[in-house]
Amino acid sequence: MRKTILLNNRPQGKPTVSNFEFVTEDSELTVSEGEILLEAAYVSVDPYLRGRMSDAKSYIPPFELNKPVHSGVVAKVVASKNEKFKEGDYVSGMLNWSTQQISNGEGLNKVDGSKAPLSTYLGVLGMTGLTAYLGLNEIGKPQAGETIVVSGAAGAVGSVVGQIAKILGLKVIGIAGTDEKIDMLKDKFGFDAGINYNTSKDINADLKKLAPNGVDIYFDNVGGPISDAVLFNINRFARIIICGAISVYNETELPTSLSVQPFLVKNSALMQGFIVSNYAEKFPEAIQKLAGWLSEGKLTYTETIVEGFDNIPSAFIDLFEGKNKGKMIVKI
Repeated sequence: MRKTILLNNRPQGKPTVSNFEFVTEDSELTVSEGEILLEAAYVSVDPYLRGRMSDAKSYIPPFELNKPVHSGVVAKVVASKNEKFKEGDYVSGMLNWSTQQISNGEGLNKVDGSKAPLSTYLGVLGMTGLTAYLGLNEIGKPQAGETIVVSGAAGAVGSVVGQIAKILGLKVIGIAGTDEKIDMLKDKFGFDAGINYNTSKDINADLKKLAPNGVDIYFDNVGGPISDAVLFNINRFARIIICGAISVYNETELPTSLSVQPFLVKNSALMQGFIVSNYAEKFPEAIQKLAGWLSEGKLTYTETIVEGFDNIPSAFIDLFEGKNKGKMIVKI
């Protein structure tokens, strides 16, 4: 029996399980020449998928209605008629939310569970790590001694950004939503300080205390009022990496925010949107660096593992409630 999750209708505001449809099929999949049969092992759920569920114009086409949702997946090759893959191999790539599927192998990379846990190829050694490394280095251009603020710091990308920044000699301040997450940032990931945005009475004032010399780099995963507060603290020639805006992904109308131009002009600051696929030629270099730091113990990670294929939609929805620590992954 094979299960697949389709996008049933487009979310209006926050996604719900009713936006998805489960389809069950009993027929066996047949592998043709050049193809492989894959069985899902781990599925990545990520905030950016919310944008693809809308039909608004974006950098990537929206998901089609009544078609499978897809994201990063680690899968096992259970049958192969493709000389590049053999039965028992594990691969990662963009695949459907399906327990089994046929692929021609294009866009898939072999992964080795003996070198690192398979789930890490969706996280710190996958798109998450690439986003953190390339966003920080290509736009942030960090220099030792500088100060960086990371929002969404306890999430998959933010927690890796902060660690890389520490490796490179920066002072790191993380913003997250619970005291438990702030403790994790400092105790597990080595952040210098943290701000709980749910209990802080004034993020701007808190930042002035924690970063009296100002902020040189802001890695923005959330947008909204948190990012407004950071703008009041940026230094001359600050670099602002716009990686995500999870605070507004579910809004039907974008909220009014600060006018950023005065902050950018008076500080000669750079604000740039970041899409990791724009830097595909640098993926091998980035993965090599990340894997090296991981093996040396300089880089660590945390995962929220949800068990069961049927829980993929609810795990995705939980991202917007902040229920994850680090990377949210569904184990099939």
